[in-house]
Amino acid sequence: MSDPLSGAALYRDVERYAGFGVHRYGSHGAEAAMSWIELELGAAGYQVDSQALTMPRQYELEHAQMRIGDTALEAFPHWWLPEDLATFSLSARLSDEADAAGKLIWVQLPHDRSAYLNDSHRSAIGQASRRNPTAIVITIDNPADDIFTYNANQEDAPWPVPVIVVAARHKPLLAKALNDGTLISIDVAGRYRRNVPGRNLIGRLDRGASQTIVISTPVTSWFVSTGERAPGIASFLALARHAAGRQCQSNLVFVATAGHEIGHGGMESFLRDGAPPPSAVKAWIHLGASNACHQWARDGDGWRTDGSVDSAARRLVMSPSMQTMISEPFRQIDAVRFVADKEAIGELRDVKAAGYRDFFGMAGSHRFFHTPTDGPQTTSPAILEPVARAFASALDALM
Repeated sequence: MSDPLSGAALYRDVERYAGFGVHRYGSHGAEAAMSWIELELGAAGYQVDSQALTMPRQYELEHAQMRIGDTALEAFPHWWLPEDLATFSLSARLSDEADAAGKLIWVQLPHDRSAYLNDSHRSAIGQASRRNPTAIVITIDNPADDIFTYNANQEDAPWPVPVIVVAARHKPLLAKALNDGTLISIDVAGRYRRNVPGRNLIGRLDRGASQTIVISTPVTSWFVSTGERAPGIASFLALARHAAGRQCQSNLVFVATAGHEIGHGGMESFLRDGAPPPSAVKAWIHLGASNACHQWARDGDGWRTDGSVDSAARRLVMSPSMQTMISEPFRQIDAVRFVADKEAIGELRDVKAAGYRDFFGMAGSHRFFHTPTDGPQTTSPAILEPVARAFASALDALM
Protein backbone atom coordinates (compact mmCIF):
# COMPACT_ATOMS: atom_id res chain seq x y z
CA MET A 1 0.00 0.00 0.00
CA SER A 2 1.30 3.49 -0.82
CA ASP A 3 2.46 5.75 1.98
CA PRO A 4 -0.44 8.10 2.88
CA LEU A 5 2.07 10.62 4.27
CA SER A 6 4.03 10.94 1.03
CA GLY A 7 3.98 14.28 -0.72
CA ALA A 8 2.54 12.72 -3.85
CA ALA A 9 -0.40 11.18 -1.98
CA LEU A 10 -1.08 14.40 -0.11
CA TYR A 11 -1.01 16.49 -3.28
CA ARG A 12 -3.47 14.16 -4.99
CA ASP A 13 -5.94 14.97 -2.24
CA VAL A 14 -5.20 18.69 -2.62
CA GLU A 15 -6.06 18.46 -6.33
CA ARG A 16 -9.17 16.42 -5.57
CA TYR A 17 -10.44 19.07 -3.16
CA ALA A 18 -9.72 21.83 -5.68
CA GLY A 19 -11.69 19.96 -8.32
CA PHE A 20 -14.97 20.43 -6.45
CA GLY A 21 -14.93 24.19 -7.11
CA VAL A 22 -16.17 26.83 -4.67
CA HIS A 23 -16.55 25.37 -1.16
CA ARG A 24 -18.80 27.99 0.43
CA TYR A 25 -21.19 26.68 3.09
CA GLY A 26 -24.36 25.35 1.48
CA SER A 27 -22.80 25.04 -1.99
CA HIS A 28 -22.57 22.01 -4.25
CA GLY A 29 -18.77 22.14 -3.94
CA ALA A 30 -18.92 21.97 -0.15
CA GLU A 31 -21.24 18.96 -0.22
CA ALA A 32 -19.11 17.23 -2.87
CA ALA A 33 -16.04 17.67 -0.66
CA MET A 34 -17.90 16.27 2.35
CA SER A 35 -19.09 13.25 0.37
CA TRP A 36 -15.52 12.55 -0.75
CA ILE A 37 -14.15 12.83 2.80
CA GLU A 38 -16.93 10.52 4.01
CA LEU A 39 -15.92 7.86 1.49
CA GLU A 40 -12.23 8.18 2.34
CA LEU A 41 -12.77 7.86 6.10
CA GLY A 42 -15.00 4.82 5.53
CA ALA A 43 -12.41 3.21 3.25
CA ALA A 44 -9.80 3.71 5.97
CA GLY A 45 -11.90 1.66 8.39
CA TYR A 46 -13.68 4.33 10.43
CA GLN A 47 -17.30 4.29 11.51
CA VAL A 48 -18.49 7.48 9.82
CA ASP A 49 -21.48 9.49 11.04
CA SER A 50 -22.93 12.49 9.28
CA GLN A 51 -23.86 15.17 11.80
CA ALA A 52 -26.61 17.32 10.33
CA LEU A 53 -26.61 21.01 11.17
CA THR A 54 -28.33 24.14 10.00
CA MET A 55 -27.09 27.69 9.89
CA PRO A 56 -29.72 30.43 10.16
CA ARG A 57 -28.80 32.12 6.88
CA GLN A 58 -26.52 32.04 3.89
CA TYR A 59 -26.28 34.31 0.89
CA GLU A 60 -26.04 32.38 -2.37
CA LEU A 61 -24.18 34.43 -4.96
CA GLU A 62 -24.80 33.86 -8.66
CA HIS A 63 -22.66 36.62 -10.13
CA ALA A 64 -21.23 40.05 -9.35
CA GLN A 65 -19.60 42.55 -11.69
CA MET A 66 -18.57 46.18 -11.63
CA ARG A 67 -18.03 48.32 -14.69
CA ILE A 68 -16.04 51.57 -14.54
CA GLY A 69 -16.68 53.29 -17.80
CA ASP A 70 -15.81 50.67 -20.41
CA THR A 71 -13.75 48.51 -18.02
CA ALA A 72 -15.39 45.42 -16.52
CA LEU A 73 -14.11 44.21 -13.14
CA GLU A 74 -14.83 41.14 -11.07
CA ALA A 75 -16.62 42.03 -7.86
CA PHE A 76 -17.74 40.28 -4.69
CA PRO A 77 -20.37 41.37 -2.18
CA HIS A 78 -19.15 41.46 1.38
CA TRP A 79 -21.44 39.49 3.66
CA TRP A 80 -24.10 40.45 4.58
CA LEU A 81 -26.00 42.36 1.87
CA PRO A 82 -29.24 44.14 2.81
CA GLU A 83 -32.10 41.66 2.79
CA ASP A 84 -34.02 43.49 0.03
CA LEU A 85 -30.96 43.90 -2.19
CA ALA A 86 -29.85 40.31 -2.64
CA THR A 87 -30.14 41.04 -6.36
CA PHE A 88 -29.70 44.56 -7.70
CA SER A 89 -28.25 46.71 -10.46
CA LEU A 90 -27.27 50.36 -10.15
CA SER A 91 -25.23 53.07 -11.82
CA ALA A 92 -23.73 55.99 -9.89
CA ARG A 93 -20.58 58.04 -9.47
CA LEU A 94 -18.09 58.00 -6.61
CA SER A 95 -18.35 60.84 -4.13
CA ASP A 96 -16.10 62.20 -1.41
CA GLU A 97 -18.79 64.57 -0.12
CA ALA A 98 -20.23 64.37 3.38
CA ASP A 99 -23.68 63.74 1.92
CA ALA A 100 -23.32 61.11 -0.80
CA ALA A 101 -27.01 60.56 -1.49
CA GLY A 102 -27.49 58.83 -4.84
CA LYS A 103 -23.75 58.20 -5.18
CA LEU A 104 -21.10 55.64 -4.24
CA ILE A 105 -18.47 55.84 -1.52
CA TRP A 106 -15.10 54.15 -1.74
CA VAL A 107 -13.68 52.71 1.50
CA GLN A 108 -10.09 51.45 1.66
CA LEU A 109 -9.18 48.98 4.40
CA PRO A 110 -5.50 48.25 5.14
CA HIS A 111 -3.98 44.77 5.23
CA ASP A 112 -4.13 43.62 8.86
CA ARG A 113 -3.34 39.88 8.50
CA SER A 114 -6.75 39.06 9.93
CA ALA A 115 -9.25 36.53 8.61
CA TYR A 116 -12.20 37.86 10.60
CA LEU A 117 -14.36 40.95 10.26
CA ASN A 118 -13.65 43.07 13.34
CA ASP A 119 -14.86 46.22 15.04
CA SER A 120 -12.52 48.54 13.12
CA HIS A 121 -13.80 47.20 9.79
CA ARG A 122 -17.41 47.57 10.93
CA SER A 123 -16.70 51.09 12.14
CA ALA A 124 -15.16 52.19 8.82
CA ILE A 125 -18.06 50.79 6.81
CA GLY A 126 -20.59 52.13 9.31
CA GLN A 127 -19.17 55.64 9.06
CA ALA A 128 -19.37 55.48 5.27
CA SER A 129 -22.97 54.24 5.34
CA ARG A 130 -24.01 57.21 7.48
CA ARG A 131 -23.14 59.45 4.51
CA ASN A 132 -26.22 58.01 2.79
CA PRO A 133 -24.63 56.40 -0.29
CA THR A 134 -26.41 54.09 -2.70
CA ALA A 135 -23.66 51.52 -2.14
CA ILE A 136 -20.12 51.26 -0.81
CA VAL A 137 -17.21 50.15 -2.96
CA ILE A 138 -14.47 48.61 -0.88
CA THR A 139 -10.87 47.61 -1.47
CA ILE A 140 -9.08 45.56 1.16
CA ASP A 141 -5.30 45.60 0.87
CA ASN A 142 -3.79 42.11 0.71
CA PRO A 143 -0.55 40.58 -0.53
CA ALA A 144 -2.16 39.33 -3.76
CA ASP A 145 -3.76 42.71 -4.62
CA ASP A 146 -6.90 40.70 -5.36
CA ILE A 147 -10.47 40.57 -4.10
CA PHE A 148 -10.30 39.74 -0.39
CA THR A 149 -13.11 39.07 2.07
CA TYR A 150 -13.34 38.58 5.82
CA ASN A 151 -15.12 35.82 7.69
CA ALA A 152 -18.53 36.89 8.97
CA ASN A 153 -20.75 35.77 11.83
CA GLN A 154 -24.39 34.76 11.85
CA GLU A 155 -25.02 37.48 14.44
CA ASP A 156 -23.75 40.28 12.19
CA ALA A 157 -26.47 42.65 11.00
CA PRO A 158 -26.75 43.21 7.25
CA TRP A 159 -25.00 46.32 5.97
CA PRO A 160 -27.32 49.32 5.57
CA VAL A 161 -26.36 49.47 1.88
CA PRO A 162 -24.55 46.97 -0.38
CA VAL A 163 -20.81 46.68 0.26
CA ILE A 164 -19.04 45.53 -2.89
CA VAL A 165 -15.40 44.40 -2.93
CA VAL A 166 -13.10 44.80 -5.91
CA ALA A 167 -9.45 43.83 -6.19
CA ALA A 168 -6.97 46.06 -4.40
CA ARG A 169 -4.96 46.35 -7.64
CA HIS A 170 -7.79 48.48 -9.05
CA LYS A 171 -7.26 51.35 -6.60
CA PRO A 172 -5.69 53.58 -9.29
CA LEU A 173 -8.70 53.01 -11.52
CA LEU A 174 -11.08 53.92 -8.68
CA ALA A 175 -9.04 57.02 -7.84
CA LYS A 176 -9.27 58.16 -11.45
CA ALA A 177 -13.01 57.47 -11.51
CA LEU A 178 -13.45 59.56 -8.35
CA ASN A 179 -11.47 62.41 -9.87
CA ASP A 180 -13.12 62.27 -13.31
CA GLY A 181 -16.69 61.53 -12.21
CA THR A 182 -16.79 58.33 -14.28
CA LEU A 183 -20.06 56.42 -14.11
CA ILE A 184 -19.78 53.10 -12.28
CA SER A 185 -22.25 50.27 -12.79
CA ILE A 186 -22.70 47.39 -10.35
CA ASP A 187 -24.65 44.23 -11.14
CA VAL A 188 -25.18 41.57 -8.45
CA ALA A 189 -27.45 38.54 -8.54
CA GLY A 190 -28.05 36.24 -5.60
CA ARG A 191 -30.55 35.17 -2.96
CA TYR A 192 -30.80 34.58 0.75
CA ARG A 193 -31.47 31.11 2.11
CA ARG A 194 -32.83 30.37 5.59
CA ASN A 195 -32.07 27.48 7.93
CA VAL A 196 -29.47 26.27 5.46
CA PRO A 197 -28.61 22.58 5.86
CA GLY A 198 -25.06 21.34 6.09
CA ARG A 199 -23.18 18.63 7.88
CA ASN A 200 -20.07 17.62 9.75
CA LEU A 201 -18.43 14.26 9.27
CA ILE A 202 -17.30 12.28 12.30
CA GLY A 203 -15.06 9.24 11.82
CA ARG A 204 -14.55 7.05 14.88
CA LEU A 205 -12.26 4.21 15.87
CA ASP A 206 -13.46 2.96 19.23
CA ARG A 207 -10.71 1.09 21.07
CA GLY A 208 -12.72 0.78 24.26
CA ALA A 209 -10.33 3.20 25.94
CA SER A 210 -11.14 5.80 28.59
CA GLN A 211 -9.32 8.53 26.65
CA THR A 212 -9.89 9.87 23.12
CA ILE A 213 -7.72 11.79 20.67
CA VAL A 214 -9.71 14.23 18.51
CA ILE A 215 -8.41 15.42 15.13
CA SER A 216 -10.32 18.23 13.41
CA THR A 217 -10.21 20.28 10.23
CA PRO A 218 -12.58 22.80 8.56
CA VAL A 219 -13.86 22.04 5.06
CA THR A 220 -15.81 25.09 3.87
CA SER A 221 -14.41 28.41 2.68
CA TRP A 222 -15.19 31.54 0.64
CA PHE A 223 -13.80 30.46 -2.72
CA VAL A 224 -12.09 27.31 -4.04
CA SER A 225 -9.52 28.14 -1.32
CA THR A 226 -7.11 25.32 -2.12
CA GLY A 227 -4.09 26.56 -0.17
CA GLU A 228 -6.26 27.63 2.72
CA ARG A 229 -8.21 24.41 3.23
CA ALA A 230 -6.68 21.55 1.23
CA PRO A 231 -3.35 21.07 3.08
CA GLY A 232 -5.24 20.60 6.33
CA ILE A 233 -7.74 18.23 4.73
CA ALA A 234 -4.99 16.25 3.01
CA SER A 235 -3.11 15.84 6.32
CA PHE A 236 -6.40 15.00 8.07
CA LEU A 237 -7.07 12.12 5.66
CA ALA A 238 -3.44 11.01 5.75
CA LEU A 239 -3.49 10.86 9.55
CA ALA A 240 -6.73 8.86 9.46
CA ARG A 241 -5.21 6.32 7.06
CA HIS A 242 -1.93 6.23 8.99
CA ALA A 243 -3.56 5.73 12.40
CA ALA A 244 -6.12 3.14 11.35
CA GLY A 245 -3.59 0.34 11.05
CA ARG A 246 -1.50 1.13 14.12
CA GLN A 247 -1.73 -0.03 17.72
CA CYS A 248 -3.49 2.59 19.79
CA GLN A 249 -4.33 2.86 23.47
CA SER A 250 -6.82 5.67 22.82
CA ASN A 251 -10.03 6.06 20.88
CA LEU A 252 -9.76 8.19 17.75
CA VAL A 253 -12.30 10.75 16.53
CA PHE A 254 -11.78 12.59 13.23
CA VAL A 255 -14.17 15.49 12.62
CA ALA A 256 -14.46 17.55 9.43
CA THR A 257 -16.49 20.69 10.10
CA ALA A 258 -18.65 22.98 7.95
CA GLY A 259 -19.58 26.65 8.14
CA HIS A 260 -16.18 28.04 9.12
CA GLU A 261 -16.43 31.25 7.07
CA ILE A 262 -19.85 32.32 8.35
CA GLY A 263 -19.62 31.64 12.05
CA HIS A 264 -17.87 28.33 12.87
CA GLY A 265 -21.29 26.64 12.92
CA GLY A 266 -19.97 23.14 12.36
CA MET A 267 -17.45 23.25 15.17
CA GLU A 268 -20.06 24.75 17.49
CA SER A 269 -22.45 21.91 16.65
CA PHE A 270 -19.82 19.25 17.26
CA LEU A 271 -18.76 20.75 20.57
CA ARG A 272 -22.38 21.01 21.67
CA ASP A 273 -23.41 17.53 20.56
CA GLY A 274 -20.90 14.91 19.48
CA ALA A 275 -17.55 15.73 21.01
CA PRO A 276 -16.33 13.64 23.94
CA PRO A 277 -16.20 15.65 27.18
CA PRO A 278 -12.95 17.48 28.03
CA SER A 279 -12.20 15.01 30.82
CA ALA A 280 -12.14 12.17 28.28
CA VAL A 281 -9.91 13.88 25.68
CA LYS A 282 -6.21 13.09 25.85
CA ALA A 283 -5.40 15.67 23.17
CA TRP A 284 -7.14 17.70 20.46
CA ILE A 285 -5.21 18.11 17.20
CA HIS A 286 -6.39 20.79 14.79
CA LEU A 287 -5.37 21.08 11.14
CA GLY A 288 -6.22 24.67 10.33
CA ALA A 289 -5.77 27.05 7.44
CA SER A 290 -2.75 27.35 5.16
CA ASN A 291 -0.40 25.07 7.09
CA ALA A 292 1.77 24.21 4.08
CA CYS A 293 1.92 26.96 1.45
CA HIS A 294 4.58 28.51 -0.76
CA GLN A 295 6.34 31.80 -0.26
CA TRP A 296 5.54 33.99 -3.28
CA ALA A 297 7.09 37.15 -4.69
CA ARG A 298 6.03 39.60 -7.38
CA ASP A 299 7.50 38.79 -10.79
CA GLY A 300 6.59 41.55 -13.22
CA ASP A 301 2.85 41.38 -13.69
CA GLY A 302 2.67 37.90 -12.11
CA TRP A 303 4.03 35.88 -9.22
CA ARG A 304 6.88 33.46 -8.72
CA THR A 305 7.92 31.03 -6.01
CA ASP A 306 11.24 29.36 -5.34
CA GLY A 307 9.45 26.44 -3.67
CA SER A 308 10.16 27.60 -0.13
CA VAL A 309 7.59 27.55 2.66
CA ASP A 310 5.84 30.70 3.84
CA SER A 311 6.73 29.88 7.44
CA ALA A 312 6.36 33.41 8.79
CA ALA A 313 2.64 33.34 7.97
CA ARG A 314 1.79 30.19 9.93
CA ARG A 315 1.40 29.53 13.64
CA LEU A 316 2.09 26.32 15.51
CA VAL A 317 -0.42 26.74 18.32
CA MET A 318 -0.29 24.69 21.51
CA SER A 319 -1.70 24.62 24.99
CA PRO A 320 0.95 24.94 27.72
CA SER A 321 0.50 21.24 28.53
CA MET A 322 1.51 20.21 24.97
CA GLN A 323 4.75 22.19 24.65
CA THR A 324 7.12 19.44 25.67
CA MET A 325 5.31 16.63 23.86
CA ILE A 326 5.28 18.27 20.44
CA SER A 327 8.71 19.88 20.56
CA GLU A 328 10.51 16.93 18.95
CA PRO A 329 7.98 16.01 16.20
CA PHE A 330 7.85 19.65 15.05
CA ARG A 331 11.52 20.43 15.60
CA GLN A 332 12.22 20.93 11.90
CA ILE A 333 8.95 22.70 11.05
CA ASP A 334 9.45 26.42 10.52
CA ALA A 335 6.53 28.27 12.07
CA VAL A 336 5.91 30.90 14.71
CA ARG A 337 5.34 29.08 18.01
CA PHE A 338 2.29 30.36 19.88
CA VAL A 339 1.42 29.11 23.36
CA ALA A 340 -2.31 29.60 23.77
CA ASP A 341 -2.42 30.22 27.49
CA LYS A 342 -5.03 32.96 26.99
CA GLU A 343 -6.47 32.60 23.50
CA ALA A 344 -6.01 30.21 20.59
CA ILE A 345 -6.65 30.96 16.90
CA GLY A 346 -9.30 29.88 14.41
CA GLU A 347 -11.52 27.01 15.51
CA LEU A 348 -9.09 26.17 18.31
CA ARG A 349 -10.58 29.22 20.04
CA ASP A 350 -13.87 27.34 20.28
CA VAL A 351 -12.09 24.20 21.48
CA LYS A 352 -10.23 26.05 24.21
CA ALA A 353 -13.34 28.00 25.25
CA ALA A 354 -15.22 24.71 25.61
CA GLY A 355 -12.78 23.58 28.30
CA TYR A 356 -10.35 21.36 26.39
CA ARG A 357 -6.97 21.93 28.02
CA ASP A 358 -4.67 19.75 25.92
CA PHE A 359 -4.48 20.77 22.27
CA PHE A 360 -2.19 21.79 19.44
CA GLY A 361 -2.54 22.64 15.79
CA MET A 362 -1.29 24.73 12.92
CA ALA A 363 -3.01 27.58 11.12
CA GLY A 364 -2.02 30.67 9.22
CA SER A 365 -2.39 32.49 5.93
CA HIS A 366 -0.55 32.85 2.63
CA ARG A 367 -0.30 35.37 -0.19
CA PHE A 368 -3.54 34.31 -1.88
CA PHE A 369 -5.46 33.64 1.35
CA HIS A 370 -9.19 34.53 1.19
CA THR A 371 -8.92 35.47 -2.49
CA PRO A 372 -10.31 33.81 -5.66
CA THR A 373 -6.72 33.18 -6.83
CA ASP A 374 -6.07 30.51 -4.19
CA GLY A 375 -5.56 27.30 -6.20
CA PRO A 376 -3.40 24.15 -6.15
CA GLN A 377 -0.33 26.16 -7.18
CA THR A 378 -0.17 27.56 -3.64
CA THR A 379 1.24 24.31 -2.27
CA SER A 380 3.29 21.32 -3.45
CA PRO A 381 4.20 17.74 -2.48
CA ALA A 382 7.56 18.85 -1.08
CA ILE A 383 6.10 21.24 1.48
CA LEU A 384 3.03 19.16 2.34
CA GLU A 385 4.94 16.07 3.41
CA PRO A 386 7.04 17.45 6.31
CA VAL A 387 3.96 18.93 7.95
CA ALA A 388 1.92 15.74 7.64
CA ARG A 389 4.81 13.65 9.00
CA ALA A 390 5.25 16.00 11.98
CA PHE A 391 1.58 15.64 12.87
CA ALA A 392 1.79 11.86 12.38
CA SER A 393 4.81 11.62 14.69
CA ALA A 394 2.99 13.63 17.35
CA LEU A 395 -0.09 11.44 16.97
CA ASP A 396 2.05 8.29 17.27
CA ALA A 397 3.52 9.61 20.52
CA LEU A 398 0.03 10.25 21.88
CA MET A 399 -1.42 6.89 20.82
